[in-house]
This record gives sequence, structure tokens and C-alpha cells, in this order.
Amino acid sequence: MKRLTPWLIVAATLAGGVVFTERAPRHAAAQQAAPIFVSEIPSGYRDWRLISVAHEEGDLHSFAAVLGNDVAIGAYREKKPLFPDGTIIAALHYRHAPSEENNKAFGRDQSFVAGLPTNIQFMIKDSRKYAATGGWGFGHFQDGKPSTDAAMMNACFGCHQQMKARDLVFTRYAP
Repeated sequence: MKRLTPWLIVAATLAGGVVFTERAPRHAAAQQAAPIFVSEIPSGYRDWRLISVAHEEGDLHSFAAVLGNDVAIGAYREKKPLFPDGTIIAALHYRHAPSEENNKAFGRDQSFVAGLPTNIQFMIKDSRKYAATGGWGFGHFQDGKPSTDAAMMNACFGCHQQMKARDLVFTRYAP
């Protein structure tokens, strides 16, 4: 029995190595297939600092306040070419509406303000989790609920890829 014990240990070790080797590629494939969508609204985003504002005409006809967490603001201020993991950028979109009250004060139609909210969008930088989409996860929320429209969400990365030189981020910092 004493001569059989070392052989059993060797056989068990080899079998364990084969099982580990077989499971490793599946785990790697699962990591690559990680979702690109952000499904939860980051807490405290309404207290983040202003990065800039955006105005989109055409079918969108909206205003947006673009906010960033402390990591995002630090990266913008330091003019980093790539945003570090932990960066979160939020875009709060509103319809753009004329302000009758302001127009009366100005004596003519010229004032527009944020009207009804339309959606909130997020970009979250996590280079491991979102490796398939340049390190960014994208989220679109209406009435506090995440979008389930896969085609629309897949379009986020396609559009943002055009901004590769700025780490997929459209908005410039407005100090």
C-alpha cells in the first residue's frame, strides 16, 4: 500500500490540473462576453460636478447637463488622455422649452430652458468588465428604468468609437 500512495497522489494532481485547464478557457470566454450595459443608476449622481452642457437639435431637440464623479473631474482637470477605471459620466437630458416668463422680461422670444426630462445616460469606465467596448459600460434610463432595447444600447459603443482619440468621450470639460 505504501508504494501505491505516491502514485495516487500523482494521479490526483494530474487529474486536478486537467480539470483546471479545461475550465480556464470557459471562464475567460465568460469574461469577454460581459454585458456592455449599465443596469443600475449610480448613487449620488445628482451631487456630482458639472463637466459641461450639451444642446442637440434635430429629432432630439434637447439640453443636457453632463456631470462627472470625482474620478472623472480629476481626469478632466489633469488633462489625462485616458480616463481611469472608476470614472463615471452622466448626461441628464431634458426637452428644450421656451420660457414665456423670461421672454416677457427680454421683450422678445429668445429664452429656452430645460423642459420635461427625457432620459439619463451613463458611461462607466471599468477596463476589465467592459473590455469588449473599449473599457466603457453604457446605460440609458427612462423614468428610472434601464433600457432593454439591445439595438439602441449596442449603438452606443458604435457611435462613441468615433471618439477614440478622446477615450470614447464626446464631452469636453468646460472649466
